Amino acid sequence: MYGIHQTIRLGTLGRGGCGRGNFRFMAEMTAADCVRALTGPVGDLGARWMLHPETLQAGTDAGYANGFAWYTAGRGGVLGDVDADVVVSSFAYFEPTLVRKMWDAGTAVEGARAAGRRYAKACADWGQKRLAGVAGMDRLATLADKVIDEASVEGLTLFAGWRAEERPADAGAHAYFNIHLLRELRGCVHIIATTAQGLSALESILADAVGGPARAKNFGWSEPYPDTTTFAARREAAEADTDRMLVRFYEVLTPSERSELVGLIATAKVALDANK
Repeated sequence: MYGIHQTIRLGTLGRGGCGRGNFRFMAEMTAADCVRALTGPVGDLGARWMLHPETLQAGTDAGYANGFAWYTAGRGGVLGDVDADVVVSSFAYFEPTLVRKMWDAGTAVEGARAAGRRYAKACADWGQKRLAGVAGMDRLATLADKVIDEASVEGLTLFAGWRAEERPADAGAHAYFNIHLLRELRGCVHIIATTAQGLSALESILADAVGGPARAKNFGWSEPYPDTTTFAARREAAEADTDRMLVRFYEVLTPSERSELVGLIATAKVALDANK
């Protein structure tokens, strides 16, 4: 698959947390291989802070009534003082009535923009604590900055909102914040891909090999659920479309920089796995 390039064994990283794909990382990497190699770790690592007990405690200390109101106002707060439907559109997979309820409850505490800034700080703090002193995190942040800053944001509303937030100065915090940003980038692209395949939010969740009905319940959707047998092929096509559309964002890196970024995120994963 990778031709005659020298390979570096950095572990097994599956796509989207589904355990798919065994990657051998090479000294030079195509943008498509980089996208596939990053899908699993970025999706996993970039979400770990969101509902972590330390993050939830920061919301409780600030007066948020529950963790999901804090999550909704915090993650969506970068969009500004908008109607809940804008957050529904940006989050995509949560049941709309639940989002509206939690958005209204969360933004009542200190407003959307303040919630977004507080939540961004929680992200930075979480990463700084776990990546402090880890070699290469300044370089990880620099490489990810190139992808993030050069990205065109048409249709990528939530990513654009998060990109506009101030990034931390600390190397570990900056590196982790950027992993979160790369996750939001893929998430926004994936929403476009699933919509183009004609899948509703609920159908996409149910067709996912990981979670299915249990995950749909966690996202606020009530039974009965539709039969998923006709959704699987479109869900797989949406994954492939997501990979394809993401390639252009990683083409701003050189082949060696792509391989370096994948390796550095693998390094971050080791540190984050050791301190969850």
